Amino acid sequence: MQFTSVTNMAAWARDAGPARIVADLVEALEVDFRRWPAFDLVPRLATHSSDGVIELMPASDGEQYAFKYVNGHPENPQRGLQTVTAFGVLADVYSGYPTFLAEMTLLTALRTAATSALAARWLAAPGCRTMAMIGAGSQAEFQALGMRSQLGIDRLRVVDVDPRATAKLQRNLTPLGFEVEVCATASAAVDGADVITTCTADKANATVLHLGDVRPGVHVNAIGGDCPGKTELDPRILDAATVVVVEHTPQTRIEGEIQQKPADFPVTELHEVIRGLRPGRTAAEQITVFDSVGFALEDFTALRFVRDAVRGTRYSETLDLLTDPEDPKDLFGILGAPAPVA
Repeated sequence: MQFTSVTNMAAWARDAGPARIVADLVEALEVDFRRWPAFDLVPRLATHSSDGVIELMPASDGEQYAFKYVNGHPENPQRGLQTVTAFGVLADVYSGYPTFLAEMTLLTALRTAATSALAARWLAAPGCRTMAMIGAGSQAEFQALGMRSQLGIDRLRVVDVDPRATAKLQRNLTPLGFEVEVCATASAAVDGADVITTCTADKANATVLHLGDVRPGVHVNAIGGDCPGKTELDPRILDAATVVVVEHTPQTRIEGEIQQKPADFPVTELHEVIRGLRPGRTAAEQITVFDSVGFALEDFTALRFVRDAVRGTRYSETLDLLTDPEDPKDLFGILGAPAPVA
């Protein structure tokens, strides 16, 4: 089967350009969101512990099946480990054979940025230039590239509890043409912003963005609240928003910002906006919210995108993972001729 390792994924992303990849992924995602009814979609399967969460995220369009294994452990950086790691598999539905295996820690950051950018393309007000980022961790640079690809964002106002994170962000994004201002508080960061992205790591019901800091016309891209008991928004922001857009309602009601609201709190799914079934933003002064927790369809798209991009290149290799006996009924024969009995 085809395999793309961490080394090859990083080399491909570097050589192709992460900005170009995110922009192209936005288009690929929109294609798949438009064919939403073709997918067999279920909420991810999560196993929670006091340390974090381990999840499996499956999706299928009847021809191909995909799943992602992903963890979320907020204390990992203190141990010298990543908060999130992941890998993913594509398989052929007809035979059941896996066809592609890839690292997905880096790929998840790319597809998350592309999903945020896709939602912003449909929900943000015209003329956006400035984005506030509450949280400058591993997703931050990718989010900035995504918003620039769709909205033309070139000014960032950033806040993080860890000064090393904001310094890292400045170091990575200033050479790419972004104007980056580090702010002392979230209120200062969102002042004058057109788009607000919240992406913090603490596994807690926190309020990192208050209603009083959200001005008319802002688009809120809430991507940090992604498991039960973890939220970032003042729940009154959800009430003030004209539309709260989610990926897959059953999953988001458990894991997203709307877990703070009653089960009948009205939401709109992103595919409904893209397919013209329900309205998104209808006026410049409205507040819109994308309550994103990450969904398996996005991983399905990302895996297919990478597989097609790297097939036959130096970024892909063959992995001897599947047993393939000459006689499908003689698995024992793979062991070779049996030793004679003494």
